[in-house]
Amino acid sequence: MSNDLKIGLQYCMPKHLLTRLVGKLAAAKAGFLTTAVIKWFVRQYKVEMSEAKNPDPASYPTFNDFFVRELKEDARPLNDDADVISHPADACVSQAGPIEKGRLIQAKGHTFDACELLGGDAQLAQEFADGDFATLYLSPRDYHRVHMPCDGTLRQMIYVPGDLFSVNPLTAENVPNLFARNERVVCIFDTAFGPLAQVLVGATIVGSIETVWAGTITPPTGQSIRRWDYPAQGDQSITLKKGEEMGRFKLGSTVINLFPKDVMTFDESIVAGKPTLMGEAYARLSAQSPTVGDDINDSQPA
Repeated sequence: MSNDLKIGLQYCMPKHLLTRLVGKLAAAKAGFLTTAVIKWFVRQYKVEMSEAKNPDPASYPTFNDFFVRELKEDARPLNDDADVISHPADACVSQAGPIEKGRLIQAKGHTFDACELLGGDAQLAQEFADGDFATLYLSPRDYHRVHMPCDGTLRQMIYVPGDLFSVNPLTAENVPNLFARNERVVCIFDTAFGPLAQVLVGATIVGSIETVWAGTITPPTGQSIRRWDYPAQGDQSITLKKGEEMGRFKLGSTVINLFPKDVMTFDESIVAGKPTLMGEAYARLSAQSPTVGDDINDSQPA
């Protein structure tokens, strides 16, 4: 099948319907059939089951349980240097660099708008003006839990409805505005160095996007943007430590991080096409920035 045909089919196929159908199948307890599908998937995508807390494919009652499998406790050592921001996920770097005039690079010849990515909130987007971003693509073989790159207190979660194009490299190179047109969950954290955006982008056959504090955000698919605000302190506040799980994908997708201006420098390994492992060095705080271990509440907006 030609690349043009692959892209063209995505425009016309019923992506939401297909995704929900696959999601239901992935959640089904089908006994030996489920096990057979998992074993095929492991072979097809060369999944490293030796890293899994439970490496036996037959032990997972559903495909979803397998897909969001836990790893062994020592499988992803966390870089605990206070000045280091760690990778939030096993992935591949799609793009990384400066946010210029409010736009992020999607692929060669394509950019997209930070404000649109964040649900159309211009004031929120301004917090990341002239900052930095990274787009991390999770392939089918990857570990699909997403973790905190640093200590953070949740300020806001935004559900943005949208399309469900694939987010693989071919689609990113050929579908304009891809990440700002797909369904997504935007999580804004306050950290010692300022705001951090961690955006979980949906895609074709991504059965659901979940967070550890709210459970499943989608499905069902919404028709309008929804926002949840969280207190900075008190019993209802949500603070997660560096390396803690914050969310997960069922059937894979993309994580986009936005950072404020002049607070960090990406690790030299952050180049397009480079694989990442959760917990490894992602970026280092600039000399003038507070360290990751400083009091988060001191950096929160009044």
